[in-house]
Amino acid sequence: MNLNRKMIKLSHLLIVFVLLFGSAISAFAQSVQRDEKAEAILAKAVEKLGGERYLQVKSIVGSGNYSAYREGQAQITQTFIDITVFPDKERTEFKTGGTRNIQTNVGETGWLADTGAKVIKEQDKDQIEGFKRALRTSLDNLLRGHWRKEATLSFVGRREASLGKRNNVVKLTYPDGLAVEFEFSDEGLPMKSVYKRTNSEGAEVKEEDRYAQFIDVGGIFAPFIVDHFQNGAQTSRINYLKIEYNKIIPDSVFNKPSDAKELKKDLKF
Repeated sequence: MNLNRKMIKLSHLLIVFVLLFGSAISAFAQSVQRDEKAEAILAKAVEKLGGERYLQVKSIVGSGNYSAYREGQAQITQTFIDITVFPDKERTEFKTGGTRNIQTNVGETGWLADTGAKVIKEQDKDQIEGFKRALRTSLDNLLRGHWRKEATLSFVGRREASLGKRNNVVKLTYPDGLAVEFEFSDEGLPMKSVYKRTNSEGAEVKEEDRYAQFIDVGGIFAPFIVDHFQNGAQTSRINYLKIEYNKIIPDSVFNKPSDAKELKKDLKF
């Protein structure tokens, strides 16, 4: 009797093990399928934007107009120049009249300058964290694969985009909980990116970029309009007028000047 009971118990344990193991295998297989689907969407997007030419970009210099929005209306418009060297160097200058406001970041460091007030100062912790978050949530970070040693990629599904159209959605999830969703058209064009953050008051804010007006620049397709939304309301528009790739950018462009007088001259490189 004891032997029979032991055999029955062992059989039950084996059945439970097989069921659990089978479920784990099934879940793993589904996860792999989702990842493969997401990778295929990224590959199609990269090819659509220029393939190897897109991937070989080391620096971008873009210039144009920046407009802040309030209650659906554009407010003051500034000209800007933005200089990016991958993976983590960026200098952005906004110009109104003869005054320039400059934000420069290199990895874990950054500085700000206001030529009107003749002030140069280090960025604080929140400002540097904001820059790092912008890097992690950017389209370039996704498509150029800078996330691969840090985040995980998954296929979310298809989402309604407009009448009769749906976008493919992939998601990057970081260990600290930051999750960014990117939407792509069936043709492979990036349509938007969405993520949530907590502001200084502890409230959750939904951040969204929408990409439009793709133009061929030397075999690389780039969105010349980027509209930004917070909680569904438009807050800004970036309208590029010119984009240049792979210009040689000296490190001095990102160095913090010792004196505000050094900022009077326009950048030349």
